[in-house]
Formats: sequence, C-alpha cells, structure tokens
Amino acid sequence: MQYEFLSNNLLGSLLDFLGVHKKSVAFVLLVTLLSWTFGLSNFINKANAASLTFVSDTLSDSGPSIASNHTIVFHTSTGVAAGQTIAVTFPAGFNMNGIDFGDVDLATTTEEITLASSASGNTWGVGLSGQTLTFTSATGIIAAGATTTIEIGTNATAGGTGNTQITNPTAGSYEINIAGTQADSANTRVMILSKVTVTAIVNTSFTFTVAGINAGVGVNGTTTTATSTATTMPFATTTVGVPNTIAQTLSVTTNARNGFVVTVNADQNLTSATGADIDRFTNDTAVSTPIAWASPTGTIAATETGWGHEGITSEDDLNTDEFGTNLWAGNFVGSARQVFSHNGPADGTTANIGLTKVGYQIEISALQEAGNDYTQTLTYVATPTF
Repeated sequence: MQYEFLSNNLLGSLLDFLGVHKKSVAFVLLVTLLSWTFGLSNFINKANAASLTFVSDTLSDSGPSIASNHTIVFHTSTGVAAGQTIAVTFPAGFNMNGIDFGDVDLATTTEEITLASSASGNTWGVGLSGQTLTFTSATGIIAAGATTTIEIGTNATAGGTGNTQITNPTAGSYEINIAGTQADSANTRVMILSKVTVTAIVNTSFTFTVAGINAGVGVNGTTTTATSTATTMPFATTTVGVPNTIAQTLSVTTNARNGFVVTVNADQNLTSATGADIDRFTNDTAVSTPIAWASPTGTIAATETGWGHEGITSEDDLNTDEFGTNLWAGNFVGSARQVFSHNGPADGTTANIGLTKVGYQIEISALQEAGNDYTQTLTYVATPTF
C-alpha cells in the first residue's frame, strides 16, 4: 500500500509538472486500449489469413448441360479450427438442386470425415444455400498443412453412394470460390465446352488439343495401321489374328505452376447395332496395370468375351512410365484412365512434358461377330492444377 501511494503521488506530481490533466491521460489510455483491441487484433487476424494452394476441381464430364461429378482438392497452410466452415461457391448456371450431405464426401490427408445435415462433435454438417455448399465443424478440425479433398456427386461413396450430380452450365470458363470462416481461401476455374478441345484460364493459360496421326507411325513400340483425325478413329476392316492400331497426338500448353492431368473415358465397348461388342483388353477383364499385348482366346468355350478385345497405351512417362514399351491396359471403358500428365508448365511440343501419343489397339478372332458399325465415343478431360 505504501508503494502504491508513493507511486500515485509521484505520477500525480509528474503530471502536474508536465501540465497534463489526469483525465486526459485516462482518455488516451482508453483510446490506446480500444485501438489495440479492435485495430491491432483485427490486423493480426488478417495477417494470419493465407491462400489455399494446389487448388483444382476435376469434372467427370466437361460437356455443356451435362450432369458431372466434381473432385475438389486444395492444400491449407493454416488449417480449419473447431467451429469454422469451408464454403464452396459455384457461379450461376451450375444446377445444384438436390445436393445434400449424402452426395458429398470430405476427406483430409489422414481421415475420411463423417458428414450429416448438421454438425455434432466430430461429425461435420453439410448444407446447401443457393450456389454455396457449406461444411460446418463442431469439434472437428483440419490440421495445418493438410490436403483436403471434396467429392460431389456419384463419386461420393464414403457414407453411401451419392445419387445427385451438379449439372454443368453453357460453354465457358467459370470461377469457383473456396472460402468460409476458415483462415485460408482461393479461387479455381473449370472450363465447360464440347468434347475433345479444352481451353481454361485460371490466372494462367491452358490449351489442350487433339490431333490425328497417319498410318505407319510408331507409337510406344508398335506402328499404326490406320489414319486418325482429331475427332475420328476409323479402324476400318480388321484382320483376324492381326492387331490393328490407331493413335492420336495430345498437346498441352500451359503456365500452370503445378502442371496438369489428362484422362480419357470410353462410353462403351466397341459395339454394333446388333449388340455385339469387342471387349476390353484382355477378354473383358479390364486390365489396369499395363501388360504385353495378348491375342484373344478365340474359342467357343471362352464365350464372346474372348473373341476380340481393345486396349490402350501411352507414350507419356506418367507414373514411373507405367506403359513402358508396347504395354497395354483395358480400363478406359466406363471409367477415366490417366494417359498424360506433367508437374509444371508445358510448351505443347516437348515429349513427356507438353506432347504425347496415345494408341488404341484391337485384335479379333475368327469368332468375333460380324458388323460394319462398331462404335464408341471417347471423352478426354484435361485438368490444370494451379
């Protein structure tokens, strides 16, 4: 008490000496305290905010007015704290009707997060308002430095398979915002356009083109037997026991920092109007790990799946050169198969960086059903990663 008394007396004497009124000092101290509370603290909060990185949204189909799955991936440097939200806003034109928590998966680097219509404990709530899909945490968190994946559509299978997809708008380039009350935020873009040729801009340039290849050109250890264009691949008349090969050139030009991925998906086996089909390599087992080409079994006992098959190969050195030399896979029918990728900017002309060739090969046995109208449709999807 004695010290406090002396201190107050000393402070009063000093203020009297300086000619400063005590109420003025109290006012200054109050203003300073309020400035610290509302000003500097806000500054600190803003300083903690950062940009999400490695942000991308991969569509299962980029066609106008087509229902499509979305796979959104981003890296957060700050993380998401308990009680915070992640909000994904799609621009007008994307039809979100019917999307609920059953059509959505949320996963981090280390876990698949349980979702419901409202947040409770470690279960996150999911709600749709207009064009914004919001994930709300109760006590759950996403750690700083984690990579987060959001799947929307029938690709959401963690808690049961989703039954509603987002319908694409008309052709154009669209910006998608990822924000919420989490500290980090970012934008990415998707390109909606007709099949095969894709152009996208997300503060970068991105051009994807497909070109035909003449007969007699080498493709990953084999040689083409027919000529293709950018939009057609006519195998023409096939010969029993002789592989028939046709190919296309894929070209990507971009300055996207983290590169791109190109996938291809066939809508069906090569199928004729009679219902006959040339099955997937090999003998309709849809080989996923590329292997050396093998002829179809070609016996009655093998059933029609062994009478002919079609495979795919790529010259790109993706995934530690999984296609090697003259190796083939069959899992590009009904599901997307990666055929081209790079982890940085590409010039559109350098092999394994901006340019590659993708080959398709069929071989039939004498039992393959006759037909002059075998057809299938290929869809290429090129996805930049910014």
